[in-house]
Amino acid sequence: MAKIAINIATGSLQQAEMIVGIDLGTTNSLVAIIHPESRQPVALKEHNSSSLVPSVVHFDEFGNATVGDVAKAYLETDPQNTIFSAKRLMGKSYRDLKENADFFTYKVIDDDTDSLVKVQVGERFYSPIDLSSFILRELKQRAEHILKTPVTRAVITVPAYFNDAQRQATRDAGKLAGLDVLRIVNEPTAASLAYGLGLHKEEEKTIAVYDLGGGTFDISILHISNGIFEVLSTNGDTYLGGDDLDRAIVQYWMQEAGIIQDDLKLNKELAQGLRLRAEEAKKTLSSSDQYETEWNGDRLSISREKFESLILPLVNKTIGCCRNALKDAGLSPDKIDTIVMVGGSTRVPLVKKMVSDFFGKPVNDSVNPDEVVALGAAVQADILAGNNKEFLLLDITPLSLGIETMGGLMDVLIPRNAKIPTKAGRQYTTQKDGQGDMRIAVYQGERDLVKDNRKLAEFSLKGIPAMPAGLPKVEVSFLINADGILMVKAKELRSGVEQEIEVKPQYGLTDAEVEKMLLDSITHAKDDMQSRALVEARTEGEQILDVTEKFIAKNNGLLSKEELTATATAMQALQLALTMEDKNLIHTKIEELNEVTRPFAERAMDAAISGALKGKAIM
Repeated sequence: MAKIAINIATGSLQQAEMIVGIDLGTTNSLVAIIHPESRQPVALKEHNSSSLVPSVVHFDEFGNATVGDVAKAYLETDPQNTIFSAKRLMGKSYRDLKENADFFTYKVIDDDTDSLVKVQVGERFYSPIDLSSFILRELKQRAEHILKTPVTRAVITVPAYFNDAQRQATRDAGKLAGLDVLRIVNEPTAASLAYGLGLHKEEEKTIAVYDLGGGTFDISILHISNGIFEVLSTNGDTYLGGDDLDRAIVQYWMQEAGIIQDDLKLNKELAQGLRLRAEEAKKTLSSSDQYETEWNGDRLSISREKFESLILPLVNKTIGCCRNALKDAGLSPDKIDTIVMVGGSTRVPLVKKMVSDFFGKPVNDSVNPDEVVALGAAVQADILAGNNKEFLLLDITPLSLGIETMGGLMDVLIPRNAKIPTKAGRQYTTQKDGQGDMRIAVYQGERDLVKDNRKLAEFSLKGIPAMPAGLPKVEVSFLINADGILMVKAKELRSGVEQEIEVKPQYGLTDAEVEKMLLDSITHAKDDMQSRALVEARTEGEQILDVTEKFIAKNNGLLSKEELTATATAMQALQLALTMEDKNLIHTKIEELNEVTRPFAERAMDAAISGALKGKAIM
């Protein structure tokens, strides 16, 4: 006997659990589904409200998080505890961000390393994955409230420009929010689907997707034929978006009022207030010639003409990216059939005009540019659910494939649902001085610790020449051929030493086992993420202790007695923290040790530079 779900509140028939499409945006995020009756993609929203959820997270004094419009209200009143534009931090290190650090009104940890950036709120530390997971959890709950049904599976979109680290970070954020992320889809592909491009088998088109989001700009050239989307080229700038148009207005107002950059650093309320007024001005100037407001006792105003002159270099930059994308695709502008506009900032008249002039035809912005990506993600979700038989989805890997790294962590090289054939590679290095061989252990699964995943193979790369730790460069590459056979190769790039094995990733795994592994990964998502964060914090702490110890042994003469004592105390405190189960405590002690060592590390650097310059002739 078939079971039928009925919504008790409304008496309406309910559909079995849906797969939702999610646009995780820099400024706003939203969820969309294919409506069960109309079969059209729709963005989910409460009665008379917006479908957009601001991508803003606020933490109260107890560390509780709120997301969306409620959190946005704290941007001006509590800026240091209110996180916006977290997507710009995804997969980034502080080194990637330091040019733009002033833009953030919250504390981004400036340890100047290549490790993933962290945000400090009070005594707690959050990664961009944590922050994005709060937004995704809010979207999940909102969708469940509107649909009156559980939501556990989703398709999430990312800029085409996102690298593997950023895609993996997005996938991890979904997992932490309790979502099984069935597919990470490129935003331009999703936008094309929303326009219905490629939904007709006989259709053959070359389209350009111009996507000016809050924090990133993407231009993608796609060829659609027989329902298959082929990305011919992609170009863009991961640090150019609507935020930068706002910043141009802020800098103009600062110049007018004689405010200097240091004032913004010291006064977060001022920085945030100006940023929000600038965003309002940008929106107003899309339909008016002038923006004026009274704020903080000052009159802020800007004309459309002035605004356009300020943003012209930025829009020109996007046109340069369009030119490069066409060049890479080997096409001229007249070969593009349709230009699809994505992202709220494409409403700016100058943007529309310049894009239209460049391609020599009107742009297509008939679908709401804020919703278009989420609507396309819903179409993709519907295809994955098997409701749209018109599309052939290429074969995919059922579970993620990766290798074991320090601390027993799983480092994913090929994420699950990757289309095959496929290949991926990443560079690793040695942990000990003079290490002559490296163990490569290959695993399959979705958990963060390898002990919870399935081991497929293990081999050793022998004959690595003796070098200091960190110097050898070992490239591990995975190649899955069309038959699903995995080839794993490890090669030390400086010496050319290499080793290769063949693995059958699907061997011996039934569908039920795959299903169980996926289910476990969702059930244990929170514990896994906490375990991973703790292992990563401990690894970072151990490395810093090791580096500090070596540094002191080498530069003992540069340190005063007080500095030696303070450093020893900070090292002891960190050593003790490493024995605890508290990642925030470890990060705090790392920060404290960094603060103590920074002054004499800088002195040692200055001494080394002046020593290197002595006796050198200047040409």
